[in-house]
Amino acid sequence: MEIRHLVTFQKVAALLSFTRAAEELSYAQSSVTTQIRALETSLGVELFDRLGGRIRLTPAGEKLLEYAEQILALVEAARADVAGGDGPSGTLAIGTMESVTSYRMPPLLEFFHHRYPKVQLSLRPSLCAETRHALRQGTFDIGFLMEQETRHPGLDSVVLAEEPLVLVAAPGHPLARRPQLSLDDLRSVSVLATEAGCAYRDLFEAELRGVEHAPFLEFGTIEAIKKGVASGLGVSLLPTVTVAAELEKGEMTALPWDAPFSVRTQLAWRGGRRLSRELKLFIDQAMRLMREDAVPPGAPPS
Repeated sequence: MEIRHLVTFQKVAALLSFTRAAEELSYAQSSVTTQIRALETSLGVELFDRLGGRIRLTPAGEKLLEYAEQILALVEAARADVAGGDGPSGTLAIGTMESVTSYRMPPLLEFFHHRYPKVQLSLRPSLCAETRHALRQGTFDIGFLMEQETRHPGLDSVVLAEEPLVLVAAPGHPLARRPQLSLDDLRSVSVLATEAGCAYRDLFEAELRGVEHAPFLEFGTIEAIKKGVASGLGVSLLPTVTVAAELEKGEMTALPWDAPFSVRTQLAWRGGRRLSRELKLFIDQAMRLMREDAVPPGAPPS
């Protein structure tokens, strides 16, 4: 087995496409096919099932992928160690979402920019389900999730923080004058929401399923939702961190309704993979900064 063949195999396995793998590796497609054939010949097994225009890993291919990732990680670690003294470097492909990128990640991005400038953080916006899939396929190195569940088949993960949710409206909204709200009170109001597939939106919609209510109004971004809420278009359930500034300024008000569910911000990566030093560093610093951010003002850090 040659290292370059394993690199090509890993890329094809991640993308499940010879054509796309060739494009990303800057090879001719025939070269990719030749390398995979050479690898299959050396091992005496088929690594991919070829089904018309689609491919998928065979059981032997799935086994090899686990070894290939460990071998390539060791090669990279050896190269960095032998080269010496240059510190962490390379690119981390990170699945994330607006609420994390805009409101949780700035201190982490600033830390890496100043402390480890040779580590390039490539942020890939995606929904949680898409992030989980990309992690399993190897397209993302690591991903942020904001979900109720904390166990994800095929992935390892760590919970960074409980993510409080708040139902918000404009200060002059009729519901803002109520001392307490029930689900029935929400049936006649417009609910501004992120797209389907967002965990807290889906949980909120499931909670309202037994109540006749107006359709959700989908907005593309949290910033757009906040502008809509502030202008009186409706109410919205959002992570508290995303509306903390508006609540403090009085541009929005928190409605008296406590969500009967919770979500947690998490970091996840493909289960069983050997973590590079850059990945370990990212996980460690994300845990440190998120936990510091969760400490109330004036309280000593734990």
